[in-house]
Amino acid sequence: MPRTLIVAAAQTGPVLSDDPASMLPAARALMERAAAAGVQIVTFSELFLAPFFPNRLVADFDRWFMPVDGPVMKELLALSRRHGIATLWPFAERAQAGNFNSTLVCDPRGEVLGIYRKTHIPAYFPDEREGGTGSYERMYFRPGPDLPVFDWQGVRFGIQTCNDRLYPEASRVLALRGAEIIFMPICYSTYSDPRHRSSIWDVALRARAYENGVYVVAANRAGLEGVRNHLGRSMVVDPTGSIVAEAGGGVDELVVATIDLEATERERKKIPWWRDRRPELYRDLID
Repeated sequence: MPRTLIVAAAQTGPVLSDDPASMLPAARALMERAAAAGVQIVTFSELFLAPFFPNRLVADFDRWFMPVDGPVMKELLALSRRHGIATLWPFAERAQAGNFNSTLVCDPRGEVLGIYRKTHIPAYFPDEREGGTGSYERMYFRPGPDLPVFDWQGVRFGIQTCNDRLYPEASRVLALRGAEIIFMPICYSTYSDPRHRSSIWDVALRARAYENGVYVVAANRAGLEGVRNHLGRSMVVDPTGSIVAEAGGGVDELVVATIDLEATERERKKIPWWRDRRPELYRDLID
């Protein structure tokens, strides 16, 4: 008997205000569309409540960070409860342990299931070409401590936030821990090389799905935010590495797909490298 699930990636547009509450209307509209489509679980994109501030150095950055129990986050949890949808809400988290690039996971009742804190924090040098702002995430975020797998109604899933997706070891750990889906909240721009960046956008998403026999649900930002051009093209990838649903480059798009979780088991039986892995040869990865 198929174990089907209706998943979605909510693609929002550029954030032009420093007030996180300014993105609540977009979140409300997309959640209404998700409810109308029968979506059971949806992810929004990385830091979707704020401008992508890590592309510049700003000393006064507190305005973009929020506690888990702050008013905006409470409103988002209420949206999940109102529409009966399990939701992944990415945000800039202010916590006792420091500031994190986080995703809050809640069930359809608006109850918190847990939190994922981005583990691979990048920093890129800028260049002189148009859009070549670089990224300074390490100046703003601490790395998260773990790779949790969430269990909701028998569905097991993990999260990899943007840069995390480029580290196959982390996604493999999630798969080994039983994840059937990896949700990927992303804020991917073309920087100063739009042709190349556009051409490789789906490479890591499809590779992580194929090599682990999991579904990947990736939500990206879209549109021009200052000099930063976000690509959009949020997508759902199946365990064979095939794209089953994809957005364009427009703002406020909802990518919906019905997935069969039995496919993860079927594909892993077909993929010989699950059988033929040699972990004893990979010690250099942790040594």
